[in-house]
Amino acid sequence: MAKDAKQKARTELRAAQAAFERAEMQREKAGSARRKSFERAQKAGMTLREIGEIVGLHHTRVGEILRLG
Repeated sequence: MAKDAKQKARTELRAAQAAFERAEMQREKAGSARRKSFERAQKAGMTLREIGEIVGLHHTRVGEILRLG
């Protein structure tokens, strides 16, 4: 009985880790897409304040995102 519980736990752990890794990959892709859109907006002449106002972030956070990219 305990052996079955351990096997079930192992299976559950592997599935949870795989789901986490997929979510992390999606988060990274979304972050990259957001940063690129900020860059395009800035190149189009928008200020950090304007970008921040549109996306609901403080202009300093927009600047950080652009610098960290």
